[in-house]
Amino acid sequence: MIITQTPFRMSFFGGGTDLESFFSRFGGSVLSTTLDKYCYVNVRHLPRFFDYSTELSYSKTERVTDILAIQHPAIRNAMQMLDMHEIRLTYEADLPARSGLGTSSSFAVGMLNAFYALKGKYADKKKLADEAIYLERVLCEETGGWQDQIAASFGGFNRINFNTDKTYDVLPVIISPERKQILNSNLMMFFTGFTRFSSEVQKANIGSKEKQADKEKKLLDMLKLVNEAEHVLTDSTTDLDDFGRLLDLTWKLKRKTGTAVSTDSIDALYERGIKAGALGGKLLGAGGGGFLVFYVQPEFHLSVKEAMHDLMYIPFKFEDGGTRVIHYTPENYVSREDA
Repeated sequence: MIITQTPFRMSFFGGGTDLESFFSRFGGSVLSTTLDKYCYVNVRHLPRFFDYSTELSYSKTERVTDILAIQHPAIRNAMQMLDMHEIRLTYEADLPARSGLGTSSSFAVGMLNAFYALKGKYADKKKLADEAIYLERVLCEETGGWQDQIAASFGGFNRINFNTDKTYDVLPVIISPERKQILNSNLMMFFTGFTRFSSEVQKANIGSKEKQADKEKKLLDMLKLVNEAEHVLTDSTTDLDDFGRLLDLTWKLKRKTGTAVSTDSIDALYERGIKAGALGGKLLGAGGGGFLVFYVQPEFHLSVKEAMHDLMYIPFKFEDGGTRVIHYTPENYVSREDA
């Protein structure tokens, strides 16, 4: 039996520049961290007492005798890609899916990590990230960027640069523990109650050539903010509160990149937080729902909580580990055909 633990991610700056269609022309960069909210993938070979060969438990339960009959596209394609057979897979998570924290990619990374471990093989973080990108973007044909898979695999507070030759670099942000703790304590996350598929939001934001050109201009402006935000974090002489002010700027740019990024309800929630004292914030992920994060100075924490009283407040801490195997019991597997 294998159990993997894979973190979700919080992206602050540069989201959208990690789409291959963008960074292959202009380059891209994101500033993000993983947090102490995880998904867990439990995989073992299925005992031969059943009239089905594979059992899957996520938001629904599937029992099949043929891999091609599996409805979940990521599981079906991953099992074919790694030649997995006769398994029982269970998925659990600390936070809901489709909420802007890269949950589907964390699942993909954690699942691949579990599959390799069940085979008795080691896969390093880059291999897991690369194969999760290939799984979601090529095999499953889901629209989206590359940052989620990389963040879930590597973990930590990083700047991830995307190069025009379709390579990437993961660069840890060098920030003192004290300054990092202040940043963590000044970030407040709330669940809006709305969920959505990131790939559907991305598709909805594809418009005419004129709209795409305008979107690219805004993404280039958002890309510049990555440098500014990293400077605020790494230069101890700067005012850390500027990180919050930059979040406000990047959100105002982001919400203009497509009609599906925000809604009237989300805009109203955001304004509530700002009026209550938050210096800035953003909707996490591609948009359309999920989690709102605000940068809030300590003296305004209570007033922001009160202003967002109808939303669930989710405390969190930054994490550094990325995906990991937390339980490993080797199995001697013999296929049904060979038994």
